[in-house]
Amino acid sequence: MKRIGLIGGMSWESTAHYYEAINKQVSGRLGGLHSADILVHSLDFAPVATMQEEGRWDEAGALLAESASLLEAAGCDLIGLATNTMHKLAPAIEAAISVPFIHIADPTAKALLADGYQRVGLLGTRFTMEMPFYIERMAELGVETFPPGVDHTNLNGIIYEELCKGVVRDESRAVYVSAIERMQMMGAEAVILGCTEIGMLITDDDSPLPVFDTTELHAAALADAALAD
Repeated sequence: MKRIGLIGGMSWESTAHYYEAINKQVSGRLGGLHSADILVHSLDFAPVATMQEEGRWDEAGALLAESASLLEAAGCDLIGLATNTMHKLAPAIEAAISVPFIHIADPTAKALLADGYQRVGLLGTRFTMEMPFYIERMAELGVETFPPGVDHTNLNGIIYEELCKGVVRDESRAVYVSAIERMQMMGAEAVILGCTEIGMLITDDDSPLPVFDTTELHAAALADAALAD
């Protein structure tokens, strides 16, 4: 089994979910008392969130590259980043390491295409929904992706002010369901939960469209890579 290096803490709520999901994947496949060989470097999210708001992406990229390098130096055979938004900085991470970097968009696109979905809605932070890095990566992989097309303030605020703090409210769930309904009217066949916290709020039972939880899909891809020959 290869050792997984996970850059986490953005937020720690979703990183805890990653740890559980990866271990469930490994134990489910190997059986018995098996669990994942995994090192987690959990960053303090507050300064990272400030860098996001202030557009200090180069500084954030250097921070994540340093984290990835530390994990590689500690013996990790592959690296994962437990957040969608910060995959904007994937090139900085990849340039800093010699081991594989498992990109969160790749297993998401693979799962969508396997189920026959090519035009899908995207929910996430305002950075993920409004900046081109995620939508362009998905397009390269054969999936057309688009956000709700409304003011993203409420959606973004729910992530940072509630979900990142472990707060799950029915009222906020209704806001997200309304955004999914809007994307359905825009022609979405399914919806990407493109923030690693949204799975705390929305499941298939809540959504009028099939949901693809990037946390679960990414965790499975990290387990795949760790268990590959």
